[in-house]
Amino acid sequence: MARNTSRYPFEPPRERGTWRALALAVLMHALLALFLYHGIQWQNSMPAGTEAELWTDVPDMTTPPPRPVAPPAPVAPPAPPVQTENADIALQQQKRQQEEAAREAAQLAEQQRLQQQQQQQEAEARRQQEQAAQLAAQKAAQLRQQQAQAEKLQQQKLAEQQKQQQLQLQLQQQQQEQQQAQLEAQKKAAAQKAARAKAEAQAQAKRMQQERQARIAQMQGLAGAAGGNGLAKSGTGNGAGGTATSPGYADKVRRLVLPHVIWSGSRDDVRTVVSVHCAPDGTVLSATVARSSGNPQWDEAAQRAVEQTNPMPTDTNGKAPSQFNVILTPADVPAN
Repeated sequence: MARNTSRYPFEPPRERGTWRALALAVLMHALLALFLYHGIQWQNSMPAGTEAELWTDVPDMTTPPPRPVAPPAPVAPPAPPVQTENADIALQQQKRQQEEAAREAAQLAEQQRLQQQQQQQEAEARRQQEQAAQLAAQKAAQLRQQQAQAEKLQQQKLAEQQKQQQLQLQLQQQQQEQQQAQLEAQKKAAAQKAARAKAEAQAQAKRMQQERQARIAQMQGLAGAAGGNGLAKSGTGNGAGGTATSPGYADKVRRLVLPHVIWSGSRDDVRTVVSVHCAPDGTVLSATVARSSGNPQWDEAAQRAVEQTNPMPTDTNGKAPSQFNVILTPADVPAN
């Protein structure tokens, strides 16, 4: 019968061949029990009885004829020996042996069950480990993929930032170039404005000087010294503020100035005296009205014609006079 083996300590697994050894042990115990049983029964059997005759006289030594021997009386079979105590011992031994064999079989079955359970647990542990390893590998792959995507997005973001920075730098450079161009244009405009202002100031100063000289010449009556329609000449004095010229220089200047006169007004006999300052090569430095004709439109047309006649012709000495007066009248203007 099976015994409760939970009270017994766990035994290590037996070596291979346990079942065969157990079967041999059971067989030997059975043979031993059979041998003991037959041995006890043989010792308890009663031996068959024997008969003997005693003679007081010595019989005749001659051999008598054989007498017929009567058959022995049947002997009753002996009673079976009392073997209760030995049988109980054998039964107890056999019972102990059976219990021992059953206990060993139960222990072996329990050990096999424990081994199988342990193997199942180990297999389950290996399976769980494999699943954990697979999950870890999947998580690692997902993590690597996420890291690769994050790095790709970061690179794209950095590239976009660099592109935006380059665009901003280009815009800044363009703005700086525009600002530089504006500054240069402003400087240039300021320089031109300053130059114009300086030129205007110089022209104003020269105009004032020429007007002063013209007034002086008017006061001295030099306006008609050229015969009414030529150059106002003077010697080396400062009455008209001019320099000496050759006799044909006045006509030469008039022929060059009159084609530049644009006039559509009346042909009145009025005269305008224009004071001219020239460089030695004939470049007109300034042309101002030294004496007005009373008609501002005509005075402006005469002054503009003198300014457009640039450069002035040189005199016989190869140089243009530094200052001279040109007298113009509308009657001398050629008709269109």
